[in-house]
Amino acid sequence: MTSPAPPEDAHPYLRAASAGVRHHTRALRPPDALPPRPADRQHLDALHGHLTTLLHLLDRLAENTRPPHPAAGRHLATAHTHLWQATSNVHNAFHLLPTGTAADAEQSTCSPDRLPEGPPVLTICQRHLAAGHVVRRKTTPSDLRAHTTACVR
Repeated sequence: MTSPAPPEDAHPYLRAASAGVRHHTRALRPPDALPPRPADRQHLDALHGHLTTLLHLLDRLAENTRPPHPAAGRHLATAHTHLWQATSNVHNAFHLLPTGTAADAEQSTCSPDRLPEGPPVLTICQRHLAAGHVVRRKTTPSDLRAHTTACVR
């Protein structure tokens, strides 16, 4: 079992993650001859995973910054709320993309009373519901406006 990296060692990992996102963004720009490819469900699942990880980071930063620097902590908390809204929209877009078959479409519906079966739907919905619980504990409904953790479908 490895121990967590000391905080001073975390910055290179964050820079590497940002470089990976930049590389992926450049890779989505095809040469002039090829039409751009739309997002697929696996792509949005990976992006949602990245966004929820950033949510946890912003949450921790806001908690640690708020006592010594309240104004900066409030700004980080606001950034956390806006990132949650983006994460929620990516989750909704995931469910609006077409699936392979009619059976897959039935399986991919996200219902609040039950979780869908199988990846990637199970993964993204579980991740989204877990992140939503944290957000709701720390954010007022008026802060979230019309955004919810419910699925679109």
